[in-house]
Amino acid sequence: MSGGVPARGSVLVVDDEPTIAEVVARYLDLAGYETRIAGDGLTAVELATRSRHDLVVLDLMLPGLDGLEVMRRLRAGGDRIAVILLTAKGDESDRVIGLRLGADDYVVKPFSPNELVARVDAVLRRVDPAPGDERPIELEGLTLDPGGRRVVVRGEEAQLTQREFDLLLFLVRHPGQVFSRTQLMDAVWQYSFYTDTSTVTVHIRRLRAKIEADPTQPARIQTVWGVGYRFQP
Repeated sequence: MSGGVPARGSVLVVDDEPTIAEVVARYLDLAGYETRIAGDGLTAVELATRSRHDLVVLDLMLPGLDGLEVMRRLRAGGDRIAVILLTAKGDESDRVIGLRLGADDYVVKPFSPNELVARVDAVLRRVDPAPGDERPIELEGLTLDPGGRRVVVRGEEAQLTQREFDLLLFLVRHPGQVFSRTQLMDAVWQYSFYTDTSTVTVHIRRLRAKIEADPTQPARIQTVWGVGYRFQP
């Protein structure tokens, strides 16, 4: 919606309720983002494919293609665009599926537009940004390039979402240290007010599937029962 040069990034707002979409876009405009609106899933996929966006605010309940199918198509195309889901209170199973498909976060309706803007800020904010000349981190069978935001596992590049990369990089930079899910939310998601930390569990599971030789017996991202997680180099 913003006609000027985007100061902070481009966001696609996808919701079939025009009032919600307009309010969200207006608040994001005021926060310095360039925004576009799609009222259905097909339009959302077309816009996301045709134009570059940094993040999609995606309602799960959409006419035509629902939000989960939009997510599948975006991820099937190799798009690493960040995604925040808009869900109803009773959509817990859909939220979990969305997180497993690669969503970075979710917001439950009804929500505060200011809270949603804070979530967008946090998702797009880099965690402990690395200097452009920081050397790749080389481990046995695993290479992380902080500057290029690339991960190579046993010679092949792993397709990580932005949040997955941030989480892995944070753990790798603190080898052997145990972090609770709340601590990871504070450090990686940068939410001190977040009460539902189940998204950490889902992201850990996805990371293990992408970097572990045997995700059922993780050797690198280990669970410390009753406490949290640690990275074993």
